[in-house]
Formats: sequence, C-alpha cells, structure tokens
Amino acid sequence: MALSEKDVRGIAEYAKIALTDNELTEMTAYMNNAVNILEPILQYDLPDVEPTFHPIGSLSNVMGDDELEPARDLPLDVALENAGSVRDRYFRVPSILGEGESE
Repeated sequence: MALSEKDVRGIAEYAKIALTDNELTEMTAYMNNAVNILEPILQYDLPDVEPTFHPIGSLSNVMGDDELEPARDLPLDVALENAGSVRDRYFRVPSILGEGESE
C-alpha cells in the first residue's frame, strides 16, 4: 500500500514538521521506499507466533530496590551549591502549571 502525499502531510502535521511542496514530494517517495524495503517481512508465515508489545516480553520490573549508599551519597550543601534558587533543602524551579503559584 503506497502512501499518498495527503498521508505524508498528515504524518508531518502530527509530528509538527513543516514541509514545503518539494519536501513533501521527496518525503513521500522516501517513505514509500522505506515501506517497500520492509515489505518482505509480510511474507513470513508466522501464524503461531504471538505479537510482541514489548521487546523484553513479560519482564515487568527491572528496577532494583532503593538502597542507601553512604559512600556515594552527595552531601546536601554540595548538591544545592550551584542551584539557581533554593528553598529550605529543595531546588526551586519556575512553575509549569501557570500563574498564581506563590512562594
């Protein structure tokens, strides 16, 4: 199935990429070429293979337990010494939730 320029324009808009008419034509050809390169994958007979939704399969937690490592802990004063702004023992950063945030 070939992608049309309309398809590629929609993809570009979704990705917030502005394309000129020439770039749109080039990108359409490029993306159709990429799809054609992957076409042989559809020829594999894999009726008994379940789809994978994650490359590691059913692995659910790769995080270890949080453990204190006093030899590696950064002292609070050292951690905060280059901060632009500090309040108590925390980095102070501009609000991202809008106006109305007070100190």
